Amino acid sequence: MTQYMDFEKPLAEIEGKAEELRAMARRDPDTDVSQEASALDAKAVKMLDDLYKNLTPWRKCQVARHPDRPHCRDYIEALFTEYTPLAGDRNFADDHAVMGGLARFNDTPVMVIGHEKGNDTKSRIERNFGMARPEGYRKAVRLMEMAHRFGLPVITLVDTPGAYPGKGAEERGQSEAIARATQKCLEIGVPLVSVIIGEGGSGGAVAFATANRVAMLEHSVYSVISPEGCASILWKDAEKMREAAEALRLTAQDLKQLGVNDRIIPEPKGGAHRNPQAAIGAVAEAISEMLTSLEGKTPRELIKHRREKYLDMGDRGLAA
Repeated sequence: MTQYMDFEKPLAEIEGKAEELRAMARRDPDTDVSQEASALDAKAVKMLDDLYKNLTPWRKCQVARHPDRPHCRDYIEALFTEYTPLAGDRNFADDHAVMGGLARFNDTPVMVIGHEKGNDTKSRIERNFGMARPEGYRKAVRLMEMAHRFGLPVITLVDTPGAYPGKGAEERGQSEAIARATQKCLEIGVPLVSVIIGEGGSGGAVAFATANRVAMLEHSVYSVISPEGCASILWKDAEKMREAAEALRLTAQDLKQLGVNDRIIPEPKGGAHRNPQAAIGAVAEAISEMLTSLEGKTPRELIKHRREKYLDMGDRGLAA
């Protein structure tokens, strides 16, 4: 069953009426409602087009957070073969908010790392809603070091509201762990590509996305802070999240203009949650093209490109 967002309520009513007509026809085969149902379907298709043609930044945040949107686990299961998960930071614990391991992508050995939010109450609690603790970032550092040692490209899938801000995480060095992960992204001499598949929140996302190539799904968002957090700080009112979303310029389209991402991956009509397989296929194509563009580059060239990309980003942003 489709979960509708608040701005999709008119669409929900139309699709609900069409389904009611079909249910009526199933109960009474002599009732012909095909014409009325088809007319409602056509109206729903047009409304869906209109709704998603010019989404506001806040609505894009809602789409990026949709619970039925494909998550890291879905991408790994669909796109990678021989996936072997690697657990723990060899220091404190294993963080289930971060998935990672050895796999094959298009039959090429790679290291894949990503945030996993979970898809039901139990798994969301286990995965801490995709908010990694220090041990999650240290696990990522360990896997990136392994990839560097064996010459494996690294693919990261980013989907997090941000790093976990709890007391225990802070006591175990959350900010230092994020900084080390970001530093490791800049140091490894292998191709590193990243895809923002949902939310890219704060340093928790940057720690995985300081890459040679960064792609964003069309309705994903990437920002230094959530709109609610920004509104709470600037206006002391979390209800001003719509204004904050506008000001943050967190959409894939804005960030492409600012030079933060390199490409935008189109989503199926109505968002990735309406057709997960199509969205996953589009991400596969983008990853393949990004890796191909980095073939033949030496470790020194890859590191130099990555460093220059992020050092130049501020100048590009000011120019925009």
